[in-house]
Amino acid sequence: MNQKLKEKIMESLAAVLPITGIVLLISVLLVPVELGTMVMFLTGAILLVIGMGFFQLGAEMSMTPLGEGIGVQISKTRRILLILLIGFAMGVIITVSEPDLQVLAQQVPSIPNHILILTVAVGVGIFLAIAILRILFQVNLSTILIVLYLALIGLSYFVSKDFLAVAFDSGGVTTGPMTVPFIMAMGVGLASVRGDKNASSDSFGLVALSSIGPVLAVLLLGSFYHPTNASYTSSAAAGVVTTRDLLVEFVTSMPPYIREVIISLLPVALVFALFQSVSHRYQKRSIKRILIGFGYTYIGLVLFLCGVNVGFAPLGSFLGKEIASAGWKWLLVPIGMLIGYYIVKAEPAIQVLNHQVEGVTNGAVSAKSMNRCLSIGVSVSVGLAMIRVLTGLPIYFILIPGYCIALAMSRMVPKMFVGIAFDSGGVASGPMTTTFLLPLSIGACEAANGNIMTDAFGVVALVALTPLIAVQIMGMQYQYILKQKEKAQQIPKQASVAASYEFFDFEEDDGDVDE
Repeated sequence: MNQKLKEKIMESLAAVLPITGIVLLISVLLVPVELGTMVMFLTGAILLVIGMGFFQLGAEMSMTPLGEGIGVQISKTRRILLILLIGFAMGVIITVSEPDLQVLAQQVPSIPNHILILTVAVGVGIFLAIAILRILFQVNLSTILIVLYLALIGLSYFVSKDFLAVAFDSGGVTTGPMTVPFIMAMGVGLASVRGDKNASSDSFGLVALSSIGPVLAVLLLGSFYHPTNASYTSSAAAGVVTTRDLLVEFVTSMPPYIREVIISLLPVALVFALFQSVSHRYQKRSIKRILIGFGYTYIGLVLFLCGVNVGFAPLGSFLGKEIASAGWKWLLVPIGMLIGYYIVKAEPAIQVLNHQVEGVTNGAVSAKSMNRCLSIGVSVSVGLAMIRVLTGLPIYFILIPGYCIALAMSRMVPKMFVGIAFDSGGVASGPMTTTFLLPLSIGACEAANGNIMTDAFGVVALVALTPLIAVQIMGMQYQYILKQKEKAQQIPKQASVAASYEFFDFEEDDGDVDE
């Protein structure tokens, strides 16, 4: 086996093992699960581990160099209109390629799928173009975010409550495993050409702005369509009795994902072919490496999506129903928090983000500290989501104060951490959230006789919110430690200067005595 691939698979195993262990403990101690369903879950976990390993290596070999290359070329272009067109086109193409967007489209039957997908893609395209201009013209990210989120909150008052949570969820759904590696790498490429002191901090923020576009676009769409009959069809566990049944279930479930990922990767592959034919940026060896990377990405996404949808989603819905209908329904909050803490580590795009943050900051912000910080943030968000399921607390009561706190903090932390924080919010809410946490909250909501559209939906939006605050708290801590180190370095200097003054004074006094 390729040594690099082996390393990635071992990283994936370390990320997925805790959540698998938690589910096993719950099934033994609280909610008995049929053996067939549990075997489906464990098989899904194996596919998820292998798929994540292939995907991470593939994204590193293909998406990252392609995104950086396009970012560098855009930076060298002096035509603003061309920059806007390229940014818009890349945003639309990469969003249409996002597998998670298909999940969102199926939630809202009152709006045709192609209209919803196109609306979200246009929203990402417009805001990706704005994000590129922000980097090139060095506009303060915090200021733009404050203006846009105020507009977003204002517009949300004109949208049906039944559709509000779905609209906010769309921002997290569209920044998934296809979008994040490409957009993050593009930001690094754009900033690398500048070479000034703010280049590293400005390389972040593309995902943050791109995830606002879908929310605004879907809110606008909702104000026209008034989709009050949005619904969700929960997935049921397949009846597996023998090992042959297990094999047949996964083999027959895989073809849709094989087609879906081909459709997702094809536009990106065409962009690579067009970019290479125009720029001639990559040598034969690099081209071969990128093509192999596309192959790894394809295999990884197929295995990952099949694993989480066939193995994880049905069990998530089942556990939610059983825990919420039992006498210990409030245990759903700490259980949800525990699952949230570990599940974010299994998000494929999270690992890409964390390693890029570590690389851009030269290790000042390690992948390990980012993992810990995001885990705490997502843990809190899932706990809040479970409280909403059980009490019917309106999502406004959490989102508005949360975003106000995050935006206020953005004026006090180093610029780099503002971009990292708002990027991490979109990245944290990926396929693991939509295929396990969302079914978990929907199953619990059904058992509690709640309104699915107002109480269960919104878990993705909350998962996208809390990392904004958690990462900026880490930024404040980083700033404090930096200031303490500077003070510690200044004290010896001041002491040495004082000593030198004393030395010179002594020499002068001595001279006076001699006279």
